[in-house]
Amino acid sequence: MITLQKDLTGIYRQRISVNSHQFFADVGTDVGGEDSAPDPHDLLDSSLAACTAITLTMFAKRRGMPLESINAEVVRDSSKEKTGEYNLSLQLEFIGNLTEEQRQQLVAIVEKCPIHKLLSHATISINTQVV
Repeated sequence: MITLQKDLTGIYRQRISVNSHQFFADVGTDVGGEDSAPDPHDLLDSSLAACTAITLTMFAKRRGMPLESINAEVVRDSSKEKTGEYNLSLQLEFIGNLTEEQRQQLVAIVEKCPIHKLLSHATISINTQVV
C-alpha cells in the first residue's frame, strides 16, 4: 500500500510511504515549491528507468550474461502534456563485456519491462474516493 501525508517541512513537500520505505516529493521553485525532492513527474519517469534496468539485469542473470550494470537516462518532453501527449526518451548504457548478440538480446527485452508496457500500451483508470 502507498500512503501519502504532507511533510512537516516545506510548503508542498509530501512524505510517501510504500510498505516500510519512505521518500519525498516536492515541486520546483518555479512553481512555488522548494525543490527539496523529485517532483511527481520525476518519480513517474524514474520508475521507467528503474524497471528497465531491473528487468534487463534479471534477464541477463538468468542467461549468464556478463552484464555488470546498466546506466539509464530518461529525458522528458512534456510540452504537449495538456493535449495528452507525454514523450520519454530512454537512453541505456550496458556495462560489461557483452557480445553484440547479447547486447541485441537485451535491446529486444526493453519493451518487456512492466512499466514500459504500462506507460506505452495500457489504458489506465483511476477511481478516486474522498473519505
